[in-house]
Amino acid sequence: MSGPGSPLRTPQTVLISGAGIAGPALAHRLHHHGFAVTVVERAPELRTGGYKVDIRGAAIDVVDRMGLLPDIRRASTDMRTGAYVNDEGERIATLPAGIFGARVGRDDEIMRGELSRLLHDRTKGDVEYLFGDSITSLTEQPDGGAGTDGRGDGPGCVEVTFEHGAPRRFDLVVGADGMHSTVRRLTFGPEKSFVRHLGAYISAFSMPNELDLDREELYHLVPGKMVSAYSSAGDPAAKGMLAFRSPLLSYDHRDRAQQVALLEGAFAGDGWQVPRMLEAAREAPDLYFDAMSLIEMDSWSRGRVVLLGDAAHCASPASGQGTGIALVGAYVLAGELAASGGDPAVAFARYETAMRGYVAVNHALARKYAKEMTVDSRWQIRLRHLMLRMLPHMPWKKLIAKKIAGEVQRAAHAITLKDYPARSAASSAATPAPAPAAASASAPGGPPYAA
Repeated sequence: MSGPGSPLRTPQTVLISGAGIAGPALAHRLHHHGFAVTVVERAPELRTGGYKVDIRGAAIDVVDRMGLLPDIRRASTDMRTGAYVNDEGERIATLPAGIFGARVGRDDEIMRGELSRLLHDRTKGDVEYLFGDSITSLTEQPDGGAGTDGRGDGPGCVEVTFEHGAPRRFDLVVGADGMHSTVRRLTFGPEKSFVRHLGAYISAFSMPNELDLDREELYHLVPGKMVSAYSSAGDPAAKGMLAFRSPLLSYDHRDRAQQVALLEGAFAGDGWQVPRMLEAAREAPDLYFDAMSLIEMDSWSRGRVVLLGDAAHCASPASGQGTGIALVGAYVLAGELAASGGDPAVAFARYETAMRGYVAVNHALARKYAKEMTVDSRWQIRLRHLMLRMLPHMPWKKLIAKKIAGEVQRAAHAITLKDYPARSAASSAATPAPAPAAASASAPGGPPYAA
């Protein structure tokens, strides 16, 4: 393994596990800096489901530097209003959607699947994508070590075996494969060592727009649970969200039937749209279900392997910052790899130094909002409804709205981005990328902010 005192060599080949948001964003930036990138994804094709996600603060600056901001503007959810409803579906309080999402200035919101598609479209001509495969082992070869091709006397690398493909060697491996990261498990050990449960579960899925919503989101509260439905611009369907308070549950996170059964058990007997939503969840092709948890680690790298996004520091959907942190982390990691002269130890250390404070602030935000998403009692719900009903009529409502957004905005801006100029082909000495593979402060107890 190269170290600060070792001869430097620019890593030329990088394997990224995960084709969600963090992985393709990193691939985009690494190609920009002259690296040859391969992305491996367990799913057989790009996953285009998911909830709406906010892009705020430093993340807006990142997508602007990536040249993606105009595309994001065109694909904006364009949400207009948000409202709380009672058991009969009557709107108790209606507010501008920007207050619900704590968005100001250049901030925007986009469907997660649309952002994933934009990133994939921007990179698929320059990056090798391997869909329908996954990593099964990682073995670091020291300087001079020989790999499966029999070559030795070279710099260090990582020997990678796959579930389906032939073994390969890469200069670096990045785990951008989510909260249940395979790369993290193979490199750092069992997931349970790093998960900090926030006391709740969340599910999101497509559903028929029987409420005729038009760029509006509705929230319904019962003690210990939150129910939401919304429809965004250009989408004839609606999206549903169910969140409920619970201690850590034992289930297979890839077993859809178990997930649906847990939802049905948690929401049995609840009113408003819940029965229809449970029916939609059973049939939805894009069902998402997971614990609201943080990932906390002392280090995000080991040797030539490094973690990015939720794999390193999941902030949970409660923070509303997961996508933004992933985009910022991709920008910083790629930039530090380019700026370090090819020394992974130096690059990874600088990456962590830049990101740690930003992540910590957003973890604190998640802890707060995870509790506020699912309130304890009926009287707390009535108090929240009263405060929201009064807000539009208060003479100082703009000041209150600014305060509501303030805490989220501070978290979104809790990092100063460096400039990382693109390196020329001569200075990067990178080999051409392989040919792409065949398609193989909150509102009073405010709503969840999309991750």
